[in-house]
Amino acid sequence: MSVAQPIQAPADRKRDRRRLEKTSTPGVYKRGGIYFVVYADPSGRQRKKSARTIAEARSLKASLTTDVRRGEWRQQSTVTFADHWQGWIDGYAGRTARGFRENTREDYRRALEQFAAPFFGRMKLAAIEPADIKQFLLKMAGKGYSAGTIRNALAPVRAMLADAAEDRIVRFNAAAGVRIPASAKQADTTKAKALTSAELERLRAKLTTDHDRLLVDFLVATGLRVSEAMALNWSGVDIARCRVKVEARLYRGLDAPKSQTSRRVVKVSPAMAGRLRLLWESRGTPALHEPVFVSPDGCRLDYSNLHKRIAPAMRAAGIEHGAFHRFRHTTGTELKRHGASLEQIQLHLGHHDLAFTQRVYVHLDAEEDGPDPAVLDDLAGCTQAPPVLRVVEA
Repeated sequence: MSVAQPIQAPADRKRDRRRLEKTSTPGVYKRGGIYFVVYADPSGRQRKKSARTIAEARSLKASLTTDVRRGEWRQQSTVTFADHWQGWIDGYAGRTARGFRENTREDYRRALEQFAAPFFGRMKLAAIEPADIKQFLLKMAGKGYSAGTIRNALAPVRAMLADAAEDRIVRFNAAAGVRIPASAKQADTTKAKALTSAELERLRAKLTTDHDRLLVDFLVATGLRVSEAMALNWSGVDIARCRVKVEARLYRGLDAPKSQTSRRVVKVSPAMAGRLRLLWESRGTPALHEPVFVSPDGCRLDYSNLHKRIAPAMRAAGIEHGAFHRFRHTTGTELKRHGASLEQIQLHLGHHDLAFTQRVYVHLDAEEDGPDPAVLDDLAGCTQAPPVLRVVEA
């Protein structure tokens, strides 16, 4: 919490009428059990700030004196977290050149309303310190929230305080650099994310329709996000050139792709293009604006009916953990195993950062994916065949 305390409260008015007592430190005074730093702001107006101990008061005095001398002093705003966050999220425009999605705005709004607003409540923005942010995160970790959930709760708080610092509502962003607590529940990295060939074969055997088998094979071959596949229209399929154009996603309604790099053209094999052609013809050559993958009633596929159709087959195939995003992990891993470069995999999956592709979507196994033993023989000088042992008869 901030070292500064309210200078005057109704219950303390009688005590506040007592004179300030000098201490051994110039500019630091004491009244009862509270210390006060008396200083002049850049306009020459005398101001006071309180502290709980003499050590805090000395540190506060040094900080305020330095701020005034450097021209960095700002009068602290009295706006509270509760009064500020709703107006901020309504007008937030993002902090990068990529802008800010309305879907992300709603995610931020829910995170602030569910987690941050109840914790910070009537606390003044200017009084929030890094220690307060850490306490907020530790409280979430103590309730069993995962590191990912905590990270999502911290993101809008960090962005809001960054904007407040730029607008000089606060002196600095108290959330900048604060880390997720080590006690937060971490994702289980021991569970494989990429599906094995055997798992894929079992899954195909459990799927009940050719349409569902095509959908799974399409996701594995293209690496499209499920949201991108559900948003795919026939206008984005070029059967003659064996290309699929990603230009939308289905996420709380049809929307633009997740990022600029997600807008991409993905290659498919002639065999996959042929299967898409058969699907198109079986539907009676639908119009270009119609979806490629549909539900049993002919509507665009969505998460609800996708889960009803694919999830039971995954469980029946012995795939107990993970979700549809595992198909995308499988794509990245298998492409690497078959000689694709990281740059090619990055383009295929539509990632902005090459390191992210390697770190998150390529899952190699030291035993199965290690170097060719013949190469190791060359390194070790074992290039000649071992001598033939002759058995000498007695």
